[in-house]
Amino acid sequence: MRLHRFAAVLVGALSVTMLAPAVANAAPMSNRPWVTVIASRLDNPRGVSVGDDGTVVVAEAGRGGKSDKCVDNPEGGKVCLGYTGAITTVTAGQRGTWRQRRFVGGLPSLAGPDGSSAVGPHDVSPYAGGGYVATLGLGGTTQTRLSLGFGGLMLGQTIVVNRDGNNSLSLRTLGDPAAFEARRDPDQQGVDSNPYGVLGTRNGAVATDAGGNTLVSVDRKGAVATLAVFPNRMVQSPEPGGGRVPMQAVPTSVVRGPDGAYYVGQLTGFPFPTGGANVYRVVPGQRPTIFARGFTNIIDLAFDQQGRLLVLEIAKNSLLSDDQTGALIRVDRRGRHTELVPGRLTAPGGLAIGADGSLFVSNRSVVAGRGELLRIGNV
Repeated sequence: MRLHRFAAVLVGALSVTMLAPAVANAAPMSNRPWVTVIASRLDNPRGVSVGDDGTVVVAEAGRGGKSDKCVDNPEGGKVCLGYTGAITTVTAGQRGTWRQRRFVGGLPSLAGPDGSSAVGPHDVSPYAGGGYVATLGLGGTTQTRLSLGFGGLMLGQTIVVNRDGNNSLSLRTLGDPAAFEARRDPDQQGVDSNPYGVLGTRNGAVATDAGGNTLVSVDRKGAVATLAVFPNRMVQSPEPGGGRVPMQAVPTSVVRGPDGAYYVGQLTGFPFPTGGANVYRVVPGQRPTIFARGFTNIIDLAFDQQGRLLVLEIAKNSLLSDDQTGALIRVDRRGRHTELVPGRLTAPGGLAIGADGSLFVSNRSVVAGRGELLRIGNV
């Protein structure tokens, strides 16, 4: 599952929803959740993280490019390479203002002519030494990126970026999940790699490969290893009389829970059934177990300061639905689901929690130039 299909489905719906006004800046109100746009004009904004200093960081998958370096899109047409991927920082200023700045730009990005549904920087997480580790998606094989020439070689890898005291940028490859998938194919479903969620650790990073249906570790020397494989599940076909069909897991997100285990959310593959996505608990060396279920098309996870699970759905009514409203769901310790700010999210792409308990969500995550970063409070 290359994650092109879900984005392609969303674009048609977003072309309609973009005619409506953007989410308005809402004045904070006591006892009620509020939503504020703190960054705008983002290109396919995806994963979000918050640094120790309170800086909010957003991975932008970019808008592709106009070059002749193009590959076939598995869902039809072509996607072309550009250097429009970025990592953007958003910092709080005085009197409730926020400043957005491209921390690093010029990263590889693949997209169609309108720049939507890009593949590029998918997630970002704080890394040792004050830098960040990020995943660069691929949606194919190592041969796919070789066909794009030198400029596409970073796709399918994890990278580390830093700026020193003189504001000089350094960027290096940390590991190559796409090459690991090509060698091992851990799920035995055919080689397909699309690194997506990432979490910096003391020993390097862990990342989900949405194409390979795996959770992998990447150590500081770049060695990649399998932590978990998420198998297909049999689900009912949406076609009349279609019977049951295999559905791929498509893991998109990884966080560390209060108990130290990893928690992984799944988008699911076709037919994207409503309520068919799980959150898995992963302890290295053990088989993954289902921690929570009943979600639809999970794109990110977080745990709040009370240890409650937050689940971000890119499409609450399934990616096959014409209604592509997203959802942010809180799960209490009894497993009960509460939707926060219902109706306020459209194709959200990433979630993080600030030190004051505020939630940061990237919104409109599969369009170029119209993406947003939202701050949500009083939840």
